[in-house]
Amino acid sequence: MPYIPKVRRSAIEVLGETPTTAGELNFVLTRLVLRYLRLKGKSYATFNDIVGALEQAKDEFQRRVVHSYEDSKCVENGDVYE
Repeated sequence: MPYIPKVRRSAIEVLGETPTTAGELNFVLTRLVLRYLRLKGKSYATFNDIVGALEQAKDEFQRRVVHSYEDSKCVENGDVYE
């Protein structure tokens, strides 16, 4: 959950510091989603937009970054599957 110390919240939001932990990254993403929600208002369409965008961003990150990394490690260390 995005419950980080107030000093880090301020550093990230006011000073623009980059998140350095998973919790801080969650905080940044949550704040962005909440800003979008305030702008668009609560509705099924807005909820669908948010969930869809998060899912697609996750899927694309996995496809472009995670899978590529795992493929390189498979070549480097050998495959587990026969």
